[in-house]
Amino acid sequence: MSTTAEATVKPPPMKSANYIALQTAFENALEKAIKDSSVEMLVKEYNSYTANSEHDKRLPMDHAFRVLLMKRLKDDVKQIGDLVRLSVEATRAEIVSNTIPVVLLIDTFDMVTLDRCQEIFKFVEELVDVWKEEIFFASCKNNILRMCNDLLRRLSRTQNTVFCGRILLFLSKFFPFSERSGLNIVSEFNLDNLTEYGLDSKDHDDTDNKELEDTAEDIPLKIDYDLYCKFWSLQDFFRNPNQCYGKAQWKMFHMHADNILQSFASFKLEDVRPSNSENGSEEDQAMDVDDDIVDAAVASTVSKANTFFAKFLTNPKLLALQLSDSNFRRAVLVQFLILFQYLQVSVKFKIDKYTLTTEQAEFIKDTEPRVYKLLEETPPYGRRFARTVHHMLVREEMWNNWKNEGCKEFKKPEDPPSNDEDNKPPPAKRPKRPLGDSLRDAARNGKFFLGNENLTRLWNYSPDNLQACKSEQRNFLPLLETYLESPHDKIDPAFEWRALRLLARQTPHFFTSPSQPSSKISDYLEQVRKRLIRDREPKQSAPVSSNASEQNNGLAAKRTPAESEQEAAMALQEAEPEQDLEVEDTDPVVEEVEENPGHEKSLMVTAKHIEEVAPLIGEPWMKVGKKIGFTNDELLFYQMENATASVACTKMLCTWISEDDDATLENWAYMLEGLEMNQAADAVKAIIEKEKSGSSGTTPTVEQSQLEDDNDVEVLSD
Repeated sequence: MSTTAEATVKPPPMKSANYIALQTAFENALEKAIKDSSVEMLVKEYNSYTANSEHDKRLPMDHAFRVLLMKRLKDDVKQIGDLVRLSVEATRAEIVSNTIPVVLLIDTFDMVTLDRCQEIFKFVEELVDVWKEEIFFASCKNNILRMCNDLLRRLSRTQNTVFCGRILLFLSKFFPFSERSGLNIVSEFNLDNLTEYGLDSKDHDDTDNKELEDTAEDIPLKIDYDLYCKFWSLQDFFRNPNQCYGKAQWKMFHMHADNILQSFASFKLEDVRPSNSENGSEEDQAMDVDDDIVDAAVASTVSKANTFFAKFLTNPKLLALQLSDSNFRRAVLVQFLILFQYLQVSVKFKIDKYTLTTEQAEFIKDTEPRVYKLLEETPPYGRRFARTVHHMLVREEMWNNWKNEGCKEFKKPEDPPSNDEDNKPPPAKRPKRPLGDSLRDAARNGKFFLGNENLTRLWNYSPDNLQACKSEQRNFLPLLETYLESPHDKIDPAFEWRALRLLARQTPHFFTSPSQPSSKISDYLEQVRKRLIRDREPKQSAPVSSNASEQNNGLAAKRTPAESEQEAAMALQEAEPEQDLEVEDTDPVVEEVEENPGHEKSLMVTAKHIEEVAPLIGEPWMKVGKKIGFTNDELLFYQMENATASVACTKMLCTWISEDDDATLENWAYMLEGLEMNQAADAVKAIIEKEKSGSSGTTPTVEQSQLEDDNDVEVLSD
């Protein structure tokens, strides 16, 4: 063989390893990648094992991340954050599972203290935009929600309030608005949020009142145990506003709210801010301050307030101090406004019986301005705070309407798709023809050219334009008879004016003056319409002798047109009273028919009917009870109190007919048919037919009453 012959190049052998070897190699590569803060070395090591499948390599890589996390739990929090960020880059490089970054965070939160959890949670908040990416959101959203719920269960709502709020804010940023897991769809209240206060009535004595009065020496308000109980009892209504729909509960709320608001009005707080000028009231000075200065002052005030209490302290000795605190007073007043808004707005899942009475609506209408006024009088920046609260409640009403409409998803408006035709350049304009050439061509053809397309078409419509204007097609005037019979208002000046114009143009009746002129044009037009109808009808002439006809013809020939028109007017005048008489005769008949109702009175269910039908209902009598509206507890009561189903059904139906005004035989039959109790329904229908046949023999019909009235008229006429 020649030394210059081409040597055959063999491909490198495919690298392969088992699970343990892969995990060890990936752990070493992972430690180097963390030091370099680069995922490229890890990707290179991952791709070097070409003989293993993707599934066989991803599991050891996931395990390597979790093992390295366990080794670094005691290290600085920053190193844990670096490992989480590296796992995010590895996920984008498709060398680990999509859920591994969240799994690392879950493992961390399960093994460290709450203090370290609070520090590590900063990485979760910083990566909120990463979690919302498509590669992470679909696969990690349930894991993130579970992780946050586990943290909330470990935390105390009263001692770790800030951390709880951070978790809830993160969830609100992470999930979209329409995510149903974060929405209170059915408008439920946190009924577990109880406010415990006061002492038992047995332990209360006059010494307690004396102690409360001693704590309120510096304020112009009498504080006793009665005021203390009324004040804190309102928290139960704020916790569950649906109690206000009950009569007894509303009466208590009405009385206590009046007392508390009156106490706030009688004890006004003073503004302790330094005045900006010597003249003018402090509130006016606050309103004159520039908005930027006010925002800076509010921001500094909020930054200084590092403490926040999620629950009220209900010790009786603290009530005087609490009433002197502007923040405490604002919290209670805003609670009033939130309650009033809920009672008035329409909520989709609110029960139908939860409606305000007229008295309750009037109380809310009168009390709401009082609350806003107290907010404006509460320093500092009372008016600004009241406006802000009002703005927030208006926005809250918009969110409530959004929930009533089914929490539709918010989407950005899409840009309209661009068509290729829109992108094409406009066609080049044709050169304009000279005006002289157009005029010359039009004159040769015997036509006009006016420079405007519509005018040119109009002038060339006909060879003789004046003759075209006289065409029958251009006669747009309707006939007088048709126009008078068209529907219109009884008094329509425009209609009357057009009718008189047509009357003067088409008939001579316009120039005929009746002997008794009407004061209304509508009455006059009605007379003309009737006259035209009478003139249009063929006249029936009675048979007369030839001499009489000749004599009449001779007299008619001698009459002048004016005399004939006068006679026609007198005939019309004589005909009008007859028509009025006919209307007067027919009116009582119409009223008499209207007095007789077209339907019979509904037949009510009686105890005798129940005794006949109850045995036919039998065992499924509870279905009838649920259909009527009885609750499960009431049906269970009837079942336990009565030995048989028939007796229980009879007692239940007797209660129904005594309480329900719609307990008719027709409704009962319809109800039984809907429950497929055909035998009982047929029995009720038979009772209805029996009742109707019995009543028809004694009740006179409408036709009989009309015949009797006609007989009376004949007797009077005789």
